[in-house]
Amino acid sequence: MDRIIIRGGNRLSGQIPISGAKNAALTLMPCALLTDEPLTLRNLPRLADVDSFGHLLNELGASTAIEGTRPSDFGRVMTMRAGNLSSTIAPYDIVRKMRASILVLGPLLGRAGEATVSLPGGCAIGNRPIDLHLKALEAIGAEIEVAAGYVKASAPKGGRLTGGRYRFPVVSVGATENVLMAAVLANGTTIIENAAREPEIVDLCNLLVAMGATIHGIGSDRLEIEGCERLHGATYGVMPDRIEAGSYACAAAITGGDVELTGACAEDMRATLDALVEAGVTVEEKKSGIRIAANGPLRPLTLSTAPFPGFATDMQAQFMAMQCLTEGTSVFTETIFENRYMHVPELARMGAHIEVHGRIAMVRGVEKLTGAPVMATDLRASMSLIIAGLMAKGETQVNRVYHLDRGYERLEEKLQAVGADIERVGDG
Repeated sequence: MDRIIIRGGNRLSGQIPISGAKNAALTLMPCALLTDEPLTLRNLPRLADVDSFGHLLNELGASTAIEGTRPSDFGRVMTMRAGNLSSTIAPYDIVRKMRASILVLGPLLGRAGEATVSLPGGCAIGNRPIDLHLKALEAIGAEIEVAAGYVKASAPKGGRLTGGRYRFPVVSVGATENVLMAAVLANGTTIIENAAREPEIVDLCNLLVAMGATIHGIGSDRLEIEGCERLHGATYGVMPDRIEAGSYACAAAITGGDVELTGACAEDMRATLDALVEAGVTVEEKKSGIRIAANGPLRPLTLSTAPFPGFATDMQAQFMAMQCLTEGTSVFTETIFENRYMHVPELARMGAHIEVHGRIAMVRGVEKLTGAPVMATDLRASMSLIIAGLMAKGETQVNRVYHLDRGYERLEEKLQAVGADIERVGDG
C-alpha cells in the first residue's frame, strides 16, 4: 500500500492549479442517466471516486469515454451516454466504496420510474442517514421500501413522479441533489424549501438547465422545478474545487508561503478566505485565481462549521492543522458531523496540543511539530496530516493514502511544484 513521505520545513512558493470539484463532479455525473443523449463533462478531476462513479454508470448501462487528454494533464473530458438503461440496480459492491453513489437514486427514479440502490458507504465521519433523501422523494410521488440493505423506489403507475412540495427540516446537500434530479422529469411542479445552497448545488442546477430543465430560485433556499418529459444532452465544465483550494491555502499559510491558486473562485469559498484573513493571512483575489501569502505568526481562530455560506465542515481538519503552530488557543466547533475529529490523535502524535470535549476542540499552539508515522482516517483528515507534515521537523509518513486519492488530484505533484519535499512510495 502506498505511503506519502514528507520532510517538512520548506516554504511553499509558486502556482498550484485547482482541479475540478470532486463534490460537483460526483453530482453532475449521474445526470447522464436523465437522458438518452450524450453528456460531456470538461475539467473532470482524475480521482478514485470519479473512476468508481464511472464504473457504477457502466453497471447501469451507460457508456463512458475519455476524450483528448494526455495522461500528464490535470483533469479529463468524459462523455457519458445512457442510451438504454440495462439495469436500475446499483449493487452493494460498488456503492459501498463511496457515499455519493446514492445520487443515482433520483435520476433512475425520474427516468425509469424505478430504482434499487444499496445503502451507501464512504468516509466514517459520523452518522449520515439518507432518511431526508427518501422523505423528499416520497413527497414528489415515490413509493419507497428499505429492505436487506437496499432502497427500492418506484414511481406511481404510469411511470412518472408527480411533483410536490417538501421542506427539509435540516439542510441536506445530498438530499437536495437527489430530489432535484428526480423532479426535473416529474409530471408536475416541485417546490423544495430549506434547500442546500452550496456552490455544487448551483453547478448541478446550471447543468440541468443546460439539459433543458426549468428551475427557478437557483442559489436560494427555495427551488421550484417545472417537470418536463425529457432532457437532452449537453457539454459542461465542472466548477473549481473550493475545498482543494482551501486546503492548499492552509498549506501555504502554515509554511509562511506565497502561492497562487490558479482557477480558484473566491465567491465559492468566502467563509474560508474570511477565516484566513482573520488568522493574519494575506488574501488577494485575481482574475487568474487567488493569491495566498503568510508572513509572520498566525493568529488564533474561533470557528464553527455550518452549511453554506458558513464555514465548511470539509475545511475544519485542514484549519485545525494550520492552527497547531499558532500563538494562542483556537476553538473549533463541529456542528455537522459528530465524529469528525479522528485526525486529532494523529496530529497529537506529531506534537500538537488538542483537547476535544464533545463537538468542541481546543487547539493550543505549540512551538514545533515533529514528523512521525501517522494514519489517515478519512479524506479531509488525510489532508490535515499532509499540512502538518509540511511544517513538521523531520520526516512524516502518511499511511492509507487511498483516502487522499479519492479527493485530491495528484497532490504530491502539485506540492512538489511549489517547493514541498514530498513523495509517494510503495511498500515494494
